[in-house]
Amino acid sequence: MGHTGRVNSAAFSPDGARIVTAAVDGTARVWDAATGASVAELKGRVSRFNSAAFSPDSARIVTTSLDGAARVWDAATGASVAELMGHTGVVISAAFSPDSARIVTAGSDRISRVWDADTGASVVELKGHTGAVRSAAFSPDGARIVTAGSDRTARVWDAATGASVAELRGHTDAVRSAAFSPDSARIVTASLDGAARVWDAATGSSVAELMGHT
Repeated sequence: MGHTGRVNSAAFSPDGARIVTAAVDGTARVWDAATGASVAELKGRVSRFNSAAFSPDSARIVTTSLDGAARVWDAATGASVAELMGHTGVVISAAFSPDSARIVTAGSDRISRVWDADTGASVVELKGHTGAVRSAAFSPDGARIVTAGSDRTARVWDAATGASVAELRGHTDAVRSAAFSPDSARIVTASLDGAARVWDAATGSSVAELMGHT
């Protein structure tokens, strides 16, 4: 045991050796996946962590929090590496690019941002959603980003320029998450309307509707 409040997220490191947890007690913690032993504690000027995720090289962790910031940490020591400041609302989620060099964040301020993972500098702003952005993720090839919004849309962006590539429209309620297929050609979305949908990532056209949840 270690956290003293609700745990909001948990994720394995890509190498499978560690787990990171994010909690409302103002800490994120790194654990040995085999033994459950505590490896590091990520703690700073944060009242509550919303999410935590490892970089693809397992060397760093990005966390999101209520204070409008995302933070990058050394996964081995728990030392702070960078603070990503710029959102004017809650940062809901964050994810590294495949090369671990960039981070994309999703905010309640209707904006996603791309950051330099080493310096914390803002690189690109993704503007277009008319509601909170619930999630953001890079494509496996690193060329694009998909965001999911409370405005019932998901959107595809050029990761380098922030230009809009496609809008995925069809859900009748908020889209909570979106992810690329391993070949970067398709996207799957999950919505509060009870459906998941598959889309062509280049055109935004609907490929399949996955219905059945009640």
